[in-house]
This record gives sequence, C-alpha cells and structure tokens, in this order.
Amino acid sequence: MPPIPTRLLPGRPDPLGANWDGLGVNFAVFSANAERIDLCLFDPSGRRELARLPLPDCTDEIWHGYLPEARPGQLYGFRAYGPYEPRRGHRFNPHKLLLDPYARQLHGDLRWSDVLFGYRPGGGRTDLSFDRRDSAPAMPKGVVVDDSFAWGDDRSPRTPWDRTVIYEAHVRGLTMRRDDILPRERGTFRALADPRVIEHLQGLGITAIELLPIQAFLQDRFLVAQGLRNYWGYSTLAFFAPEPRYLIESWMRNELKVAVRRLHGAGIEVILDVVYNHTCEGSELGPTLCWRGLDNASYYRLVPGDERHCINDTGTGNTVNLSHPRVLQMVMDSLRYWVTEYHIDGFRFDLGTILGREGTGFDPGSGFFDAVRQDPVLSRVKLISEPWDIGPGGYQLGNHPPGFAEWNDRFRDGIRRFWRGDPGLRAELAARLTGSAELFDRRRRRPWAGVNYAASHDGFTLRDVTSYEEKHNEANGEGNRDGHGENCSRNWGVEGETEDPDILATRLAVIRSMLVTVFTSAGTPMLLAGDEMLRTQAGNNNAYNQDNETGWVDWQLAATPAAQALRRFTARLIALRRRLPPLRPPIFLHGGTELRPGLNDIAWFDQHGRVMTPEAWNDPEARSLALRRAAAAEDGGVDVTLLLLNADEAGHAFALPKPLLEWSLLLDSAHPDAAERPVLDEAVPVAPHGAVLLAARLP
Repeated sequence: MPPIPTRLLPGRPDPLGANWDGLGVNFAVFSANAERIDLCLFDPSGRRELARLPLPDCTDEIWHGYLPEARPGQLYGFRAYGPYEPRRGHRFNPHKLLLDPYARQLHGDLRWSDVLFGYRPGGGRTDLSFDRRDSAPAMPKGVVVDDSFAWGDDRSPRTPWDRTVIYEAHVRGLTMRRDDILPRERGTFRALADPRVIEHLQGLGITAIELLPIQAFLQDRFLVAQGLRNYWGYSTLAFFAPEPRYLIESWMRNELKVAVRRLHGAGIEVILDVVYNHTCEGSELGPTLCWRGLDNASYYRLVPGDERHCINDTGTGNTVNLSHPRVLQMVMDSLRYWVTEYHIDGFRFDLGTILGREGTGFDPGSGFFDAVRQDPVLSRVKLISEPWDIGPGGYQLGNHPPGFAEWNDRFRDGIRRFWRGDPGLRAELAARLTGSAELFDRRRRRPWAGVNYAASHDGFTLRDVTSYEEKHNEANGEGNRDGHGENCSRNWGVEGETEDPDILATRLAVIRSMLVTVFTSAGTPMLLAGDEMLRTQAGNNNAYNQDNETGWVDWQLAATPAAQALRRFTARLIALRRRLPPLRPPIFLHGGTELRPGLNDIAWFDQHGRVMTPEAWNDPEARSLALRRAAAAEDGGVDVTLLLLNADEAGHAFALPKPLLEWSLLLDSAHPDAAERPVLDEAVPVAPHGAVLLAARLP
C-alpha cells in the first residue's frame, strides 16, 4: 500500500459510501448533527489503526473526502464528533468506531464488550454517562470493494405473479444437513447454488426462493451469553453487505452472485427477506455500532419531548426513521443495490407496516411506499410486505398500496382451524380459497396480492401443526414464554411423536389437505422449506436462535418413504396449479359472469350438490364444502375445476352439481399416487380429512 497522505482531498458528496474509481476511493457519509467525522484506516488484519483523517468537506449534510491511490480491500470505519446529549437525542462519541451505513463488505467479527457502548454499562447514570474507551478492537471493519462480476447473459425469469410459487428457505438451514455437499460448503451461498439443491426446487415446480435475511446481521449479546446464535438474522448490522457466515471466505462476495445466476438459469427467482424497520443497535441502552453514533436523532424515531428514548414499534428497541429523507434514501439505495449488483428479483419486508408509518401512523401513501412505487428499478421487482407491527394500529393486512403483495396470516389461521375441525368455518374457508377478496379486492389489486401459506419460518412447521397443540420452546432459554401461544394446531391424540398408525395416517391426511388448500386457492402460494418432506422442529414455534438440527432441514428424514411420497404429492399439486387456469384466476371472482348456461365463473355447493344457502353457510357443524370455478380459454373453450373438501371425521359421497360435466378426477388426497381417471358416477367419495380435485373441459 502506498504511503497514506496526511490529509484527504475534498472529494464528492455522492455517491454515499466508499466508492473506488480506479485511482482512489471517495468516502461519503450522512450526518445532520455531527461537528466532525474522521475516516479511520486499518491494516489488512483489522487490528491496527493506520491513520485517522478528518473528512475535509460537508455538503448538504454529507461529509466527504477522497483518498488517492486507495484500492479495493482497504479496511475502514468512521468516528463522529458532536454533542453527547442523550436527552436531546444526540449520542456522539468519537471513541467508538462506527461502521459505514453503506459498507458493502465486512471484515472481522464483532466481539462483545462493554467498550461497544457509548456510555458506561452498569453505572448509576446508565446511558447519561460517557465512555472513553476505544471500541475499534471489538468492531468489524468496512471493506472497500470492486463490484464487477461477469454476469454473462443472466436475466431475471420475471415469472408472472399468477404463476409464482414461493419457497421460503434459510440459506444455512437448507443445506447444513446435506451429506452430499462438502462440509465447508454447507450452509453457504455456494451450497445454495449446488445442482442437487436446484434440482430439488425444479422438481417441486418452485418459481421463486425467498431467503431469510442475508444482509449482515449481529449475534445478539444475550444469545451469545447463553451459547446460542441469532439464526434467523432479523438484526441487521449492514444493509449493503452479505452475511459473512454464508460465504466460505468473507471476501468471496461473488458466491452469492454465482448462486443467483445459477438459480436464474433454472428459471427460479431470488427474493430477499429484508429488515429496514429496525437495526441491531437496540434501544437507547444498546451499543453504538453505526447509525446511533453517526446521527441518532436522524436515523431513529425518538419519543417526542423525551428524545432520550427510542420509539419501539418493532419490539426490538428501536424504529428506523423513514420519515427522514436521508434515511429513506439509504433504504432505497440499499434496495436498488441488491437489484442492480446482485440481480435480486424481489423483497419481502419484515414488519412492513413500520415502513409505512408517518407521524400520524400507518399511511399507504407514505414516503417509502411512494418512493418504491415510482422507482424505475424497484417498481419492476416483486414486493411483499409482512403487514403488521406491534405499534398502535399495527395490523394492516389488506391496506398496503397497489404493487405490494402481503403475507396473509388470515389464510394460515383459517385453513388450520378448518382442517382441525373447528365449527362454523365454511364461510371463512370460502373467503380464503377465493383470494381473501374482502381484504384485497380494492384499488384494482389482483388476487396475487395475498400470499397464502399454511406455515412459515415464524411458527410451527406443517408437520408440527398436526403433531403439537402446545409450543415447546424450552431450548430457546426463555422459559417457554416466547413464541405464539395459539397456533390453531391439533395433535390428533398424542402430543408430539408417536408410532400409532391411525394417528400418523390422520396427520398425513390433514397435511395433504392443507397443502391442497394452499395450492388450489386464488393468490400466491408459499411453501416453507422442508414442509414437503415432513420437516419437524419438535414443537418449537420460534426457532430464531436454533442454529442446529432443530432449525435445519433434515435430508435423511426427507429420504424416508413417507417424506418422499409427500414430496411427490406436493410436486403434483404445483403442476396441477400450473396446468389449470381456474386455480390461479387473474381477477377476483364473484359469480357474476356466466360462461355457459348455468355455469358461472365461481359457485359454491354443499356435499349434496346443492347451491349454498345462507342457512348452509351458517351451519356450525358442517365441515364440508365444494367450490367450482370456470375460466374462458384462448381457443374459446372453458376450463372448469371442482374442489371437494371434507374436514369431517367420517367420509362423504359428494354429489356432483349441475350441469353435469365430463369430469376427470385429477387428485385425491387419500390416494396421493393414484392416476387421473374419468368420473363415471354422479357422486365422488371424499375420505375423512380429505380433498379431491376434478376438472372438465368444455368446447
């Protein structure tokens, strides 16, 4: 490395971050309230600070400077000077090394120590005190990078929403137990790109893999103290950098790009679960690692009139202040970076309601939503929101603006309750099957706006929904007090594992029927990784800190006959969804269109083939339902499907509704491997806890 100059050149205020131009590196960082910011340069090990150079200029609250001859691989951080006045929201402490909010690669691990805090933990004045110890030895450093990569002819599959099938997976958990992958590669982006993993996704018919957070995240101190880990990753440390643990070596950032390119080559989109609602710095009692030290009063929402304290609408101690234009810019720049530099196809926004909060509460016309919807890059990718937070008015399912899809927990809970045998669920089930129109049929939104799922990372796996009635989170170290208390689950006679053949048969029947419900409903279906292969977490419904066999997909279990049979059944379901247009209607159906005499676009029947009446809808003991849907084909014909659902303990013969058609039985959950066959009778038997799908074609 050439000699380090004693002063930086002025440089430019844009772009933000550390940007190499071939001759040197421009550094730019936002702070509205700092009085001075120093650039700190480190040796390749990150242990020795080589220089501390003040950023010489500040333009529009962007501090900037240019370092000639610097190149990719240079390690760096910042120190910010300004008032330490917690009661006014200011927490500047130049003794604390700060990560660049735009750092695109990290070097080294954070080592927990009291020196990471801007105050003296344990002191009588708590966060009003001031700590003068240098935190640099305990901090990771940012790395100057070169983003170039040979993408070749890579292009996004751009799968239409109505043909999208999402597979929610954890990069590490998906491959840690695959014996056919080299040990050092398991749990990394390289393993994600393994042809055998991609072959599994293709065999199912998956069109998009949604990855739990891969932006660099913090290992929380309270977990480290218990010998546990932040497994899920909802504690972001760097919005632009990939998580180092998912790289074989921390400098091998291109492994993620290779994985994206290979998945695209297989026709599979990549969606990232992203966390912009809070950061890893926690409450006002948390450490000073980045944003808090650069400009706490700008980056975080603070309690009006009591700015010492953070607003905690996220339940994690702080809330990112997206009402500030520079903070909003950071989020937008981060999203665009992942699309342009990593070719990411979409995002799922954790606690998405937070992103729409303005001073008056949630607003579907918030600055964030408006910025994304008009952005020429982001408006073209898939956008999915988790539509709730813990703040006032935090549950906003169905209230997001056009262009966003939303996780539909009403679907999850409704179908779980129906298949466990709860009374009076016919109308609820009908609403979920038809895309939850009462929630999403507004502002010209389409059925795909609702993401339908029976299980996700947050809660029981599908197998555990049928095996446990109580959560079993003792391994989490919180006295089994964490996680949802009500999971709409049923164990069918024994809590947990059993060898009783009748109970096992019932559980499998319910699992298959719930999968049928997911993949035959209007909306966007999502499958939790491993649910197609009987994955279990042993009743843990909050495995956020279980970076072990509890949280990982068990590929040995996946090789058992029962798991293989369920995988084939799931693949068959997905293929039928792709084949049959009535299962994925492009618009909400309300029964007002007659495609043939007596054949409307949608109609409901009881098990006797009779049109549903108000009395039938309100019958609390009725647990069966038939749904017929019809769709006009391009050649002038009509495709028709008939879905028969029976959540009773006894089997029923469903009379076929009029007009009688030449039906083919395509799928019977009680006989998952049975071939398709014509229906010759006027009634079709449906087993207990069973689902049957029929189809007909009219010229």
